[in-house]
Amino acid sequence: MNPEPGNPELGNPELRNPELGNPELGNPELRNPELRNPRNPRNPRNLGTLIPLDFLLLLMAIIWGSNFSIIKTAFREVEPQAFNAVRMSVASLAFLLVMGAARLLPARRDHGGPAPAGDGPSIFRSATPLTGADWIKLAALGIVGHVLYQFLFIGGLARTSVANSSLMLATTPVIIAVVSAVLGHERVSRMHWAGAAVSTAGIYLVVGRGVGFGAGRLAGDLMMFGAVCCWAVYTLGARPLMARHSPVGVTGVSMALGTVVYVLLVWPKVRSVDWFHVPVWTLGLLFYSALFALCLAYTIWYVAVRQIGSARTAAYSNLIPVVAMTSAVLFLHEPLEMRKVIGAVAVLAGVALTRAGARAEPPAEE
Repeated sequence: MNPEPGNPELGNPELRNPELGNPELGNPELRNPELRNPRNPRNPRNLGTLIPLDFLLLLMAIIWGSNFSIIKTAFREVEPQAFNAVRMSVASLAFLLVMGAARLLPARRDHGGPAPAGDGPSIFRSATPLTGADWIKLAALGIVGHVLYQFLFIGGLARTSVANSSLMLATTPVIIAVVSAVLGHERVSRMHWAGAAVSTAGIYLVVGRGVGFGAGRLAGDLMMFGAVCCWAVYTLGARPLMARHSPVGVTGVSMALGTVVYVLLVWPKVRSVDWFHVPVWTLGLLFYSALFALCLAYTIWYVAVRQIGSARTAAYSNLIPVVAMTSAVLFLHEPLEMRKVIGAVAVLAGVALTRAGARAEPPAEE
């Protein structure tokens, strides 16, 4: 007796295939018991639904986007580089305290349960100790990604508009893709090059007439572009370390090392500020920027990449320039010209093309 005519499942050749007939066997992600967990946000069945982490990512975009105006407002009361030196010191101390606390707690997997020995790095703690070579690399990353980057970022923001600054930083994925291609680390597709071209056109619309606003505005735009290049180098240099160590740990240690150098370089400016007469409101902005923009938002980013993947996480960073430009118009009364709106659309379109099919890198620190 042939069972196939009487059994519709066996009559379907696809369902006779044990891998195609069983969706859990045919989907390598669902073969993973952890990913079959309905509470796991990376379960393919949950990818189309909003989860609490999506709302945290929206909060992250709001924090980073509004931080431009917050810092710009504080510059009215405190010398920019002095403000940033204290801001970085507070953020570095917070990172180190969190990392120290994480070492006192038992290691756990991202989705619950103790992590076995030898398991990969978690968000806050590394599975392997830092070597001498790692410390040298972290020091170099601290110089490029926190000393040079922060000096150029703060100097650029002090000289140019929030709109120009946020859109320049939004091109970070494009710069990373181009630098990766030049160094031979990654093969860049035509879509990446198209994204670079579109973003460049958008930057020209936003910044191209900067000469008309005076040398200060143009210098600020150039400093911001230099900051983006520094962050691209930092991101590429940090990849090997983040594969073996905690992302927050690599960021926190490199920031702490860079902060020491940064504070020494701008110490005369720090001393020139009468901190006892700085308004409490301005000090509140400083601590907010340090703890929320440099610590909390970055932790949300790394947790999201681990739990819901790179593509879904990266989509939220496209909201940052929109929030930045909106907050600048509302609170700093910056003019919003039509050419900047068109340029912003072009920049974000170019970034979207560049990110298509690529891994998500953390946006530049703000």
